[in-house]
Amino acid sequence: MIIAIPVAEESLCMHFGHCEKFRLFTVDDRKMITGTADKIPPPHEPGILPRWLGELKVDLVIAGGMGARAQQLFAQTGVKVITGAPAAEPREIVEAFLAGNLETGGNVCDH
Repeated sequence: MIIAIPVAEESLCMHFGHCEKFRLFTVDDRKMITGTADKIPPPHEPGILPRWLGELKVDLVIAGGMGARAQQLFAQTGVKVITGAPAAEPREIVEAFLAGNLETGGNVCDH
């Protein structure tokens, strides 16, 4: 499984489409992180990030906020999305998710 976290200043970026980079975490069947990689996204345009992350074989995106259109595009490609994640260090977020105790709030994006 590959999990993508939008990152700004080494923390989860609360607005998915305006991050500096995406930190990708490779996770094995035992729910152990086996690798990480930072990827610089293409310039922000509506619809481009879901396609780009799909090409990177991402299975799950954990974000603070994400617009409805991006969520729809991810759903069409089978990429799962979790919104409402806290602005925390990306590895902490992934580890909490894998342990089944990631606490999320509302989607902080309203478009």
